[in-house]
Amino acid sequence: MAGDLREGRIVIVGASLAGLRAAETLRDEGFTGSLTVVGDESCPPYDRPPLSKQVLLGQVAADTTGLPMRRNPEAEWRLGVRATGLDPMRKRVLLADGDALPYDRLLIATGTRARPWPHPEEAALDGVFTLRTRDDAAGLAERLAAGPRRVLVIGAGFTGSEIASACRERGLDVTVTERGPAPLVGALGGTLAKLAAAMQRNHGVDLRCGVTVTALRGDSSGRFTGADLSDGSRVEADVCVVALGAVRNVEWLADSGLAAGPRGIACDAGCRAFTMYGIVTDDVFVAGDVSRFPHPLFGYQMLSLEHWGNAVAQAEVAAHNMVSPGPLRRPHLALPTFWSSQFGLNIKSVGVPTFSDQVVIAQGSLETRRLAMVYGYQGRVTAAVTVDMAKSLEYYQHLIETAAPFPPASGAADRPLAAEIPVPSDVPDPKGLSHGPTVALTGYLPDRRLTMVQPAG
Repeated sequence: MAGDLREGRIVIVGASLAGLRAAETLRDEGFTGSLTVVGDESCPPYDRPPLSKQVLLGQVAADTTGLPMRRNPEAEWRLGVRATGLDPMRKRVLLADGDALPYDRLLIATGTRARPWPHPEEAALDGVFTLRTRDDAAGLAERLAAGPRRVLVIGAGFTGSEIASACRERGLDVTVTERGPAPLVGALGGTLAKLAAAMQRNHGVDLRCGVTVTALRGDSSGRFTGADLSDGSRVEADVCVVALGAVRNVEWLADSGLAAGPRGIACDAGCRAFTMYGIVTDDVFVAGDVSRFPHPLFGYQMLSLEHWGNAVAQAEVAAHNMVSPGPLRRPHLALPTFWSSQFGLNIKSVGVPTFSDQVVIAQGSLETRRLAMVYGYQGRVTAAVTVDMAKSLEYYQHLIETAAPFPPASGAADRPLAAEIPVPSDVPDPKGLSHGPTVALTGYLPDRRLTMVQPAG
């Protein structure tokens, strides 16, 4: 059986980081069959983290962010063509150019796209951007280099905050609007969000929280000129960046029978996709930002992650399982990890900060802007976030993996933790935010009505 699994036809939909790493791993695992990678962008897979950092600062060109190949996956690359449908009965992926690709096993790694501004006419104004693709970053970097009088950033999640940081580093005036109470609050909770707000304001950001943008305005020639806010004020600006989070690319699977919805495609810990009836498939696998998978350390809740490290780790597990018989398959149980660089701070996290009810500062302090914060849920450690203290993260990762009690005992802590009283983690409902968390516990999602049809006779 193992020999059979290393032959045949595998199609990967998504010429992404996850898609590339899966293709390489398939060959490393001895797959000798035909391998086809489909991507809707015309360029090979590239690295996204530099787009909101080095590219916007003008340090590197957007078209130099291509991902290095660890090995040649000897694949047929179908770039610049979208997948428009999946026929699971005939095992075919339908493409926008009318072609249909047959497969024996399929990996879905279609990732996410930027959530657009909801009013198309306003979104089409010259000077209004989103930031997700290489072309997005190239266009925005060019506009920032031209020296606009002010940049408006809508949404203070990680992407919006990194864009604002790049603008200030370029010496540009920037206004950030956030529907929630503070930047990054949806990802890190209230305590660290206060530090994030202070850092933005200390660096000259005009930060407006608790407000929404009600309209984008343009002049008679279609150029963006400013925005109206819900508090009645107006921001005059030349450039607007809409940073309202991500949309998972699942629409093409609407008629596939898979458990695909707004929060991604549900799969088991072995990356096998579920059908809408909760039955696991054995020929369709999922990896990367588009997946939702259960994790035992977080109550077997379904996790949706938008993390570089998760895309790599999950792609490698999916590829291994696609060519391995059942007893040799392995689970994807990697802990979520994330990092961000903004306003001179290096923020790193491990675990799921939103899966918490209390936090405690174990090292450093908010005042010094150098600290390690530990998150707990019902008496055990579930996450840690460091600010300019990344070397401590490995210690806290071990606490999470071993379900250590919360608050943690002395170890990496530089003070007796008995003196530190845990406080509520203050994680808001994502519905009240402009930005969403990069790690989301999606739980049960009743987004479909199921009609059971009994066979006749």
